[in-house]
Amino acid sequence: MNDFHWDYEVFLFIGTFLTLAAWLFTKFNQPPLRERRNNKRHLRYLATVGGFFPLLFLVLSVRSFAVEPFRIPSSSMMPTLLTGDFIYVNKAAYGIKMPVFHNTLIATGTPERGDVLVFRSVEDPATDVIKRVIGVPGDHLRYDQSSKQLFINGRLLETQSQGAYLGIHDDINPNGLYRETVTTGQTEHSILHSNRIHRTFQFTDLTVPEGHYFAMGDNRDFSADSRVWGLIPARNIVGKAERIWMHWRPSAFIEGLKRIGTAL
Repeated sequence: MNDFHWDYEVFLFIGTFLTLAAWLFTKFNQPPLRERRNNKRHLRYLATVGGFFPLLFLVLSVRSFAVEPFRIPSSSMMPTLLTGDFIYVNKAAYGIKMPVFHNTLIATGTPERGDVLVFRSVEDPATDVIKRVIGVPGDHLRYDQSSKQLFINGRLLETQSQGAYLGIHDDINPNGLYRETVTTGQTEHSILHSNRIHRTFQFTDLTVPEGHYFAMGDNRDFSADSRVWGLIPARNIVGKAERIWMHWRPSAFIEGLKRIGTAL
């Protein structure tokens, strides 16, 4: 429970437990008729509260074990994900976990390089973050800050220039669109570099230990990621981002409609 924090899931869990208690009381603890008459209002209130139990239980079960919606809060994953994208996260992709306490009950897989991962922030566990997995346990990573080149296990991760970024613009306008593949045979994905931005990162040369992952934003020069705050503990993983189910920004309504259903 070292990473316990108050968030929506905790309140949903508490609400489910309280409505369950009310439902059980009204169903199995029937007082004598005279007492029921004297406490009619009280019992009606408990019955009303208990009536919410099936709904809350369903929401908690789906959100904890199946899928969870997530709204993209920033431009750190451009051009793959834009501010205003709504995605669904597969909670069962890497294991069935206990609600609130996040202990793995059933292991179903592990993140691979290239996966788009949603996880509880290393700096603030109450906040969910989304990045792309770059390094898995055992990988040696080196990021050259001057050339912006990434090396995985001594091999330069080659990128192919695609010219200027001409997609839907967010708050910033990076001027370099590239394609990269972090694992041989895996589907390529796009990243952005901005020639006018040069940042200094703290974690640029390390070996990923067991139970941890190294992740970066696709918008490489505008992303606070593992280069800034370090490795992601496996315990912090929420799930795998899989598809955009809605996009909402009034300034790009028509273009946003085309993003609906996009697989990640």
